Amino acid sequence: MTQIRTTLNADGGVVPKRNADKAPIGRIDTQRVDATTEDDIAHQAAEDEKAARRDAAAYARRVRKRTGLTQVAFAARIGVPLDTVRNWEQGKRSPAGPARALLKVLDRAPEMTLAALE
Repeated sequence: MTQIRTTLNADGGVVPKRNADKAPIGRIDTQRVDATTEDDIAHQAAEDEKAARRDAAAYARRVRKRTGLTQVAFAARIGVPLDTVRNWEQGKRSPAGPARALLKVLDRAPEMTLAALE
């Protein structure tokens, strides 16, 4: 038995949906899920972590460059060790908590934030 998907238009008429033969968006491919191994999941999690670190590193670097400061000057102005800034920008560590909040404020209003930190 073939199902025909329909919808109602503004005047109450029934209209067949386009692409009714395609699976709805968000449908789970159970065969693919069943074929996924624990190693596949671990590999994807590691790839996701790498991507998150790359994004955080690019963000920290962009914020610092937007201030026009070197790593040394930036570290001194925001009150963190130089190694911390280097680790952020190299993706070895990600800014968390107050450091992340400070970077967000620096990103939006660098001049005002640096002036407030003096």
